[in-house]
Amino acid sequence: MDRLLRHFFGQFIRRGAITFTTASGTRFICGDGSGSPVAARFLSKSAEIRTLLDPELYFGEAFMDGTFVVEQGTIADVLAILMGQARMLPNFAKLQAWLRFLGRRAQQINLRGKSKTNVAHHYDLDGRLYSLFLDADKQYSCAYFETPESNLDDAQLAKKRHLAAKLMAGPRDRVLDIGSGWGGLGLYLAEMTGADVTGVTLSTEQLQISNARAAEQSLTQTARFLLQDYRDIPGPFDRIVSVGMFEHVGVAFYEKFFKRCAELLTDDGIMVLHSIGRSTGPDVTSPWIRKYIFPGGYIPALSEVMPAIEKAGLLICDMEILRLHYAETLKAWRDRFMARREEVVRLYDERFARMWEFYLAASEMSFRVQNMMNFQLQLTKRQGIVPMTRDYLTRGEALLRRKEQNVPPRLRLAGE
Repeated sequence: MDRLLRHFFGQFIRRGAITFTTASGTRFICGDGSGSPVAARFLSKSAEIRTLLDPELYFGEAFMDGTFVVEQGTIADVLAILMGQARMLPNFAKLQAWLRFLGRRAQQINLRGKSKTNVAHHYDLDGRLYSLFLDADKQYSCAYFETPESNLDDAQLAKKRHLAAKLMAGPRDRVLDIGSGWGGLGLYLAEMTGADVTGVTLSTEQLQISNARAAEQSLTQTARFLLQDYRDIPGPFDRIVSVGMFEHVGVAFYEKFFKRCAELLTDDGIMVLHSIGRSTGPDVTSPWIRKYIFPGGYIPALSEVMPAIEKAGLLICDMEILRLHYAETLKAWRDRFMARREEVVRLYDERFARMWEFYLAASEMSFRVQNMMNFQLQLTKRQGIVPMTRDYLTRGEALLRRKEQNVPPRLRLAGE
């Protein structure tokens, strides 16, 4: 077994410097010696065998179970090396990846009942968990770092401002927020633009907090949140925004998603879609992520999204690619999570804390050293709805900044 581990890891890891110690005590070094050295140890033969059989699934499980431990550096350092290799996968893992690609659509059949179950798996966790590492507004999506000095709260506020400027929403505009989270974006739009906002979510935990926040901020007349599937909401709406929800739709439902949005959107309306995407072509969801973090989730390639937009009769007015913004967001989340890790253990247990540590680190590295990015698409139903140049975004953000200065800081609800 030691020879197999040395051979397969040695063939795959050509960059970096990582020392492995096997369950029997054998040590070997992989990589070209560049970067900071990292050391890790397998504590059981079973973990070694399972990792060789299916590294995409069982490597994360070994870390969760405590049968793979990092002795020098962190799991993020280990993943930075493993995920930063020239080849995305070692040769011995390519068969499983090919078989998973063949069956990927079956894993994304997100009918209404399945969608609600999938959302509950992740978003109906104890609300105190998210309060430990998110910003004060509980934005659980890519932030927008305008400067290297921006902190997480500033960057999340800048993201909301950036989206609001692209939406060009104004007083009494009817806005639909698909996948409204804990309500932060919807409440921002209602307060800063005077729009009438309806947010829909499939998470009971998020629903309760969103409506409580609307009441706390005296915005219940202009911002309400519903436990409803986007496919069932009646229209029409002057503006539609969706942030961090499209990753849960599934390839087979892209046409239905955009056709429904086109039905809900007025002829003079604007839609903005913010989603994680792949800079390369179609692929599969990590089996570990699908099993433990986001069942039914899939990150799309733009080549999978564009045909569905075209078939829905929508026009792309603007597309922006955010490259390392999510890497920095995830780093901030991971730093905050690790600073309060003991509280996570008290909420759940040690295995859960290791699972989330692995999730945040792996997600960060998928943006930092691999091909993940975020895209923002601005869509309309006809030409001439948005200005011909992008100057309006700068003017819109400047106006929103001035309005923000007149809004006092919000108290956080108990448990947030």
